[in-house]
Amino acid sequence: MEIGCLWTGRLWLGANSMLSIKPSNSMAMISMSLQRQRNHTFCFPPLKTSQLPSVSSFIYPHRRWVSNTSASYSPAPLLSIDDSNCSDFEVELQKQGSPSDFKVLLKGMTYVELEEWVKSKGFRPGQAMMLWKRLYGNQVWTSCVHELEGLNKDFKKMLSETAELKVLSLKTILTASDGTRKILFTLEDGLVIETVVIPCDRGRNTVCISSQVGCAMNCQFCYTGRMGLRRNLTTAEIVEQAVYARSLLASEVGSITNVVFMGMGEPLHNVDNVIKAAEILVHDQGLHFSPRKVTISTSGLVPQLKRFLRESSCALAVSLNATTDEVRNWIMPINRKYKLGLLLKTLREELCSKHNYKVLFEYVMLAGVNDSLEDAKRLIDLVQGIPCKINLISFNPHCGSQFRPTSDEKMIEFRNILAEAGCVVLLRPSRGDDQMAACGQLGKPGPVQAPLFRVPEKFQMAVNASPR
Repeated sequence: MEIGCLWTGRLWLGANSMLSIKPSNSMAMISMSLQRQRNHTFCFPPLKTSQLPSVSSFIYPHRRWVSNTSASYSPAPLLSIDDSNCSDFEVELQKQGSPSDFKVLLKGMTYVELEEWVKSKGFRPGQAMMLWKRLYGNQVWTSCVHELEGLNKDFKKMLSETAELKVLSLKTILTASDGTRKILFTLEDGLVIETVVIPCDRGRNTVCISSQVGCAMNCQFCYTGRMGLRRNLTTAEIVEQAVYARSLLASEVGSITNVVFMGMGEPLHNVDNVIKAAEILVHDQGLHFSPRKVTISTSGLVPQLKRFLRESSCALAVSLNATTDEVRNWIMPINRKYKLGLLLKTLREELCSKHNYKVLFEYVMLAGVNDSLEDAKRLIDLVQGIPCKINLISFNPHCGSQFRPTSDEKMIEFRNILAEAGCVVLLRPSRGDDQMAACGQLGKPGPVQAPLFRVPEKFQMAVNASPR
């Protein structure tokens, strides 16, 4: 399955060759290959989604290499190939460790996996539940072994030697004028991700978490898309964002009640880790979020969308943003692979078997592009037969943006047309935009960015009127 519009800043060896490599193999061939390609710039060919695997799923799931030699990491330019821009899998291979060199990432395991791991170490399953509750439940949110009170001494010793409780480092917290918090986390390899906590007076406090560093979808209205894709986040890195949000801010904003996978990245492009993370978030002895209050958003990766709807009970949001293939091909290049008709047909078919389930359609309104009355009428026809709600979202400007936000008056008029036709429709206000924390504003593009596409002739006047 090729997606020619994906933009990624890493060199992959290819799915087949990667799967054939074992930790005991010599690294000579890989090192020579990387040496030949170092310091060169590439225009990447179309990638297959199978070539962007979950790092933690290779060889030893939910484990981290431990080395006596400290390594220095820094993010590499998007299209520059050097050792610091290899995949996590390649970096791990180059350390040439053995299974004894691993530390288990506890937050990368479901409860069933944690219980099996604890038993494999010679301890009772009850110790697994006690550990699980200290990681996620009872408002403890342990981040280091020293905070694990009430556990068997030998069990704690084993954890200190073989397990890792923390994968994110807090960099800073920015507070917007409306109370929205943007949390910047540094990853072990030096890359930075952003998580947003959105408080609400009615007690509905939401954490918006990231699933990737950057994004390969290159949606033209999204600042994160300018970065290209640096790498997928592991399950542990995804889960820990929600844990941190609760531990850092629950006392300030109140209990975190909702989780939305609407931060950096396309969640279903990292589908293995996202589904697993969602399972951990809703576990009734842990963080215990309601499945209906954990929402995974997608730009429309149809095969992964099918899998998600069949395997997860969590909510789904589809970023629609256009009512014709012409416009969606331009502003959301994934539509060139999975057309509107296929996307909506898939939703109709899959939702037939899900009782009392509604998909959320997100519609970012771009002045002069997708906000006409004709668009409103087409949108009504497009969603017929799909149990859904529609969120109308004001476009949040950012540096280099081609677009302008639709006026409030026109958004209300658009909303009214949908409501009169029987659609459940909401206007979603911008939150945190003065700290670049609003929808579509996360991330920090480097000097080399994903391309802006040619504007269709009939929209050039609208785009030319946009501030640069």
